[in-house]
Amino acid sequence: MGKTSAMTDLSIDVQRLPSCHVVHLEGELDRMTQPPLAETFARLLRSDTPKIVVDVTGLAFCDSGGLWTLIRALRRAEERGGALRLIGVHGALARLLTIAQLVYRNLTQAATWAGPRGRSR
Repeated sequence: MGKTSAMTDLSIDVQRLPSCHVVHLEGELDRMTQPPLAETFARLLRSDTPKIVVDVTGLAFCDSGGLWTLIRALRRAEERGGALRLIGVHGALARLLTIAQLVYRNLTQAATWAGPRGRSR
């Protein structure tokens, strides 16, 4: 789907795979940079059963506004019978999201769409 960049430092690259969309993030996800990501999620969530894997390997920072954007997209995906999974999570975000059981080890695991068995702990 292409690459988007906000005025500050967040790059969003969406890749369509047969089983899902992969959203690659690079830079900083905060209150200032989250609007383009929220728009990207809104577009991807229009499908009947949206399946989205968010690769945050290149994410250097995520504040509460960015975290809320991810959680809101997760909830909307689940409401539509789909899912949103995160891979490449590291640092403080990894500690928080691992406790919440929202982290998957890699794209292969995340894209199986199985229940919570594949989540890292």
